Amino acid sequence: MSKRKQNNRKELIRVIEYMISGGAYFWTGYGVFFVADKVFHLNLWWAKLAANIIGWVVNYILQRYWVFQNSKLNKQTTKVTTRYAVITLVDFVIDYYIVLGLKNAGITPYIGQFASSAFFTVWNYYWYRFWVFPEALKQKHIKISVPKVVAHRAHGPIAYTRGLK
Repeated sequence: MSKRKQNNRKELIRVIEYMISGGAYFWTGYGVFFVADKVFHLNLWWAKLAANIIGWVVNYILQRYWVFQNSKLNKQTTKVTTRYAVITLVDFVIDYYIVLGLKNAGITPYIGQFASSAFFTVWNYYWYRFWVFPEALKQKHIKISVPKVVAHRAHGPIAYTRGLK
């Protein structure tokens, strides 16, 4: 099999895994939203927040350790997790306003979440693939060295005793 076909096959498998993981995130969040809305009677903000927090945990684990698994990122956990948190917070705000806007237009949030997820399926794939969980993440190497102290006798040994008398 040619290198190009291997890469295409690998990417197709990754997209399928991404869709499965996204489905797990969506349906977990959807279930939590339903319970938060119908059982606990939370308003849209709190119901979406509760749903997303649970969904984010499921999603991070699946995306990081299955879909975009990469041993090179093991030493970059803080950077990867920070990037995931940043894009997830941006997503939450966009998602909330998509669902709210549709709700204000008379569309139930239960349908609004499907519309929102269609957008985020494409949006997040590219963010995850190229920024959050990239194939190679540049690591900054900071070289710390101890400064060398050199005694300098500008005028010979006498220079150290001047002014001491």
